[in-house]
Amino acid sequence: MATKARNVFRFIRTGVAAGAFAGGITHPAPAQAVSRSPQAAPLTPAQRQAMLRAPSNTFWSTRAPDTVTADIQTSRGTITVELPRDWAPHGVDRFYNLARAGYFDDSRFYRVVYAFVAQFGIAGDPTIARLWSQQKLRPDSARTPNARGTIAYAQTKPTDRTTNLFINLADNKSLDSLGFVPIGRVVQGMEVADSLYSRYGEMTMADPPFGDGKRLYRESNKYMDAEYPKLDRILKVTIRRDR
Repeated sequence: MATKARNVFRFIRTGVAAGAFAGGITHPAPAQAVSRSPQAAPLTPAQRQAMLRAPSNTFWSTRAPDTVTADIQTSRGTITVELPRDWAPHGVDRFYNLARAGYFDDSRFYRVVYAFVAQFGIAGDPTIARLWSQQKLRPDSARTPNARGTIAYAQTKPTDRTTNLFINLADNKSLDSLGFVPIGRVVQGMEVADSLYSRYGEMTMADPPFGDGKRLYRESNKYMDAEYPKLDRILKVTIRRDR
């Protein structure tokens, strides 16, 4: 119980506040998802880059399908997640559109705490990471607990979710009362999530000299690859299209 309590404290103190390290940047909030496009066409690489740099574009208002299935290809194997939109409409729409735009591609699992959480969601390009750290997401109401295998956004409060997400590596019931809202669950590859490199723990976001949260957003992959080369990677996130 003491270990779990320490994990929850660390989660509040550091991991959920990843966006706070990128302060000083102001950009218009992205449009809320309203248009229905269950079979949105894939984007070209150039279109993806353009969309990532334009968070107020109507692209970001695309409504996700009722159930989103995504394959997260990692350096350890593939994790498949299923996101029922009725669990968290705003959160699922955000993940769906970020994945379509390639936001998660070539990024890192930058915070993995053994038997607790595996966190990701800082873009490999620091300019994109800083831009999206300021794009707040409207709150969702919790409809399911933070059970092992569920995926949720990191936050300090329900109104400051952006792009950082975590996979629950255990039943983290203590996070329910703190307002963390699962948006989906791992349906295949949980053993991959369990195997992600965890010996760095909180170090990427710790205060100097152990880490540097500001540098994390200032340099993103460059910082992580230089200082924490064993971090596992997200190679690509692919949204499965209906057959």
